[in-house]
Amino acid sequence: MNYLIAVLADRIQVEEAYFALEKEGLPTNQIDILGQGYKSADEYGLINPNVQAKKGAKRLGIWLLPFGFIAGYAFNVLTGIEIFPIGSFGNHLIGGILGTAAGALGAYLVGGGVGLTAGSGDALPYRNRLNEGKYLIIVKGTEELTRQATRILRQFEPENLQGYIEPTGA
Repeated sequence: MNYLIAVLADRIQVEEAYFALEKEGLPTNQIDILGQGYKSADEYGLINPNVQAKKGAKRLGIWLLPFGFIAGYAFNVLTGIEIFPIGSFGNHLIGGILGTAAGALGAYLVGGGVGLTAGSGDALPYRNRLNEGKYLIIVKGTEELTRQATRILRQFEPENLQGYIEPTGA
């Protein structure tokens, strides 16, 4: 499936573009408008970067929390640092707990940061444009259909016109 996304400045311009696409015979069930008064990014299924950040942090936490505990425990065993006067085993456990906390912080910062910046692809800039009050018109279909839509949409001088090809499960 091919996608064509055009960013237009206002509602009048996006409606004119929609009617131009309709007039040229493009199927209206393959054209979507996103923006105020139309579909939202969540309704359309645009990836939410916050969800991707949480997934990244959770995925990294699966490895870092146990590793942090083991590393903290081992560090305390090797150095013999007395954190509290509760005996060596208690201090080793506290070292492991502090290592777990360090692993959790690493998972949150690194996993969450990568998920927030890279995990959402181009969805974040499109969400930002919608938040600025701009509109997106999305055409999905065959390569020929998106090529025809590109020709039509160029006359409206969109702020951005980007084509995407959905990867196949090969």
